[in-house]
Amino acid sequence: MEKKVLYFEKPGRDNTSECLRVVKDAIRQAGHKHLVVASTGGETGVLFSHALKDTGINLVVVTHSAGFKEPNSVELSRDTEDEITGSGAKVFRGTMLTHSIDTAFSGKFSGYSLTQIVANTLRRFGEGSKVCCECVMMAADAGLIPEEEEVLAVAGTARGADTVLLVKSCASKRFLELKVLEILAKPRV
Repeated sequence: MEKKVLYFEKPGRDNTSECLRVVKDAIRQAGHKHLVVASTGGETGVLFSHALKDTGINLVVVTHSAGFKEPNSVELSRDTEDEITGSGAKVFRGTMLTHSIDTAFSGKFSGYSLTQIVANTLRRFGEGSKVCCECVMMAADAGLIPEEEEVLAVAGTARGADTVLLVKSCASKRFLELKVLEILAKPRV
């Protein structure tokens, strides 16, 4: 099998429109049914939900939990969430798998948890790759995508999108069954 991979010179939001193009091409060529997109403030989620409206794709936009940035804060506004869901997509707001109770203890007691080791290992492939894997499991945990399916996943470094992976989905409880099947786009750094 021979596949094309798009590599970006630099990570970041400037690659978002190219990631959207890669996703559209992958959906058209392979008929993928599920897409998970990471979006903190909602800009990327809005872009993908509008662009893929009425395509039949099961689009799940995954955002930070309440209180992620600071106590009592929500980074994805209700208006933005309504805009995303108004285009037929779903929004998942919940605890990021690698920022759980383990993180609180390791910060307090100056150590590393197994969860942080997994996160840092996935980051060797780029921040977006780590987030793609994490968001697929979060969406599966919430029942918003099925397990054991090929799922397109989009994430980025800080804001926007710079990574597109094809992942065989699983719930976080079955993390060791998660498979990155293809890298469709990512930064070289």
